[in-house]
Formats: sequence, structure tokens, C-alpha cells
Amino acid sequence: MPTIPYEPAGQPRPEPHLHRQVAESFGVDAARYDRTRPHYPEAMVARIVAESPGPELLDIGCGTGIEARQFLAAGCRVLGVEPDTRMAEFARATRVPVELGTFETWDPAGREFDAVIAGQAWHWVDPVVGAGKAAAVLRPRGRFAAFWNASEPPAAITDAFITAFQRVLPESPFKVEAMRLGRKGYPALTDRAADGIRTSGLFADPELWRFDWEQSYTRAEWLDVLPTQGGLTRLAPEPLGVVLNEVGAAIDALGGSCTVRYATVVVTATLA
Repeated sequence: MPTIPYEPAGQPRPEPHLHRQVAESFGVDAARYDRTRPHYPEAMVARIVAESPGPELLDIGCGTGIEARQFLAAGCRVLGVEPDTRMAEFARATRVPVELGTFETWDPAGREFDAVIAGQAWHWVDPVVGAGKAAAVLRPRGRFAAFWNASEPPAAITDAFITAFQRVLPESPFKVEAMRLGRKGYPALTDRAADGIRTSGLFADPELWRFDWEQSYTRAEWLDVLPTQGGLTRLAPEPLGVVLNEVGAAIDALGGSCTVRYATVVVTATLA
């Protein structure tokens, strides 16, 4: 699932990295997060590995270790950095080495890496400060790659979610209407990351890679995913139940299951 755009009232441009209470809310149910969040296309993993100068990777905002385990399976050595203690502990239990902290304050202690990656997490990092720090820990010709899964459920399911969410949280700073863009909504994330890379002046021109795929879900499976959304992780049980019930009814009307289309988008650049 993509993160719902977060824009506090009166703020002209979303700066998610300033809102740590949201950024560090996903560990409320780390096991659910790890169980339900979609993985990334193997073709994406293979391309990042092939176009990096070596196997040493730093994974920023590694969460429960979803992408880290995919890169470990591809033969890489991965170190994670994660600000949420609950997520970090879960990742360590799956044998992903993790150091606790935000990337901006993390101490690399002189270590260098062949690639710096961030799966579904770079929007929680200051895009300019983060790009500069990524450059500082990369070896010559090292690669930076931030990637997101942008999802597009059937329109009826998205409509049900937005209607229920706006009813139970009318003052929410989450811009759920943007979810109607589906796979077309990713520029809100990728443009910000690319701008940070360019502003740093430390990388070659950023590239955008895209991988399209789809996944089928039962009613129960999709309702298991939804509470891991940034807009729902801090929601009380009663309003959360309203949202889940209405989305569930929409899935029932479609026959009890749905196919979600995904675009995995990657902003990537090599060290200049």
C-alpha cells in the first residue's frame, strides 16, 4: 500500500519527515505490517543489484525487514537503519541486522556501502539532508535507490474507503482523496525524492524506473492490509471498525475478493 499523503492545515507543501509521530506509528502491529505489506518485484531487486558496484547495502527505514530479506536472498549483505524500536526488533528476529535511529542522525562510523536503498520510507527522510548523507556513505559509483509500491484497488473499494475515512476523521490531515489517483499518484513521492537528489549536487541525474504487477486478495486479506496504512495506524478501534466494515461491504459486492494493481516506482541515481 502506498502511504496516504499527509499535509497539515496551512502547510503549502507536504513535508512528511517533520511528522515523526506518524513516521514511527507503523510499529504498533509490526507482525501485521510484515505479514500483509506487499513485497517488491524480483526484477527490481535484480536490477538494483546488477547496477550497483558491489553487494554491501544500507537499507534506510528498513521497517520489519521486508525488502532487506529480498536483497539478502539475492546475495547482498544488508544493514538496516530504523527509528521504530518495535519494527527494528521484529527485523532482527528475522536475522536482519538493524541499528536504531533516524537516517539523518545515524552515525555510519566510517562505514561505506555500494548502495543505499529505502523501501516505502524515503518520504520520512529530509530529501536534501538524506541525499547528502547517502552520498557520504556510498563508495565510488555507488547507487542510491528509493522505491514505493503505489496501489490501485478497484474504484468501488477506494470510494468506500475514502467515504468512510472522511466520515470518521473529518479533520484528518491525510489527503485521502489523492488515493483516487491510484498508480498515477506516485509523482507526489518520486518528484520530491528526485528534487532532493538534484539539490544535493552529489549525484548524476536521477532516473525513474517502474515495474507494473498485480496481486489478488480475499476480503479478509485486504482488510488485514488496511490497518497498516499511515492514516489508520493510530486510529481507535471503533472508527477503524467503521472503515473496515464499509470497505468489506464493497469487496462483498465485488464477489468477496479483488485484484489490486501495483506500480513499483524507483527513484535512483549513481554517485557523481
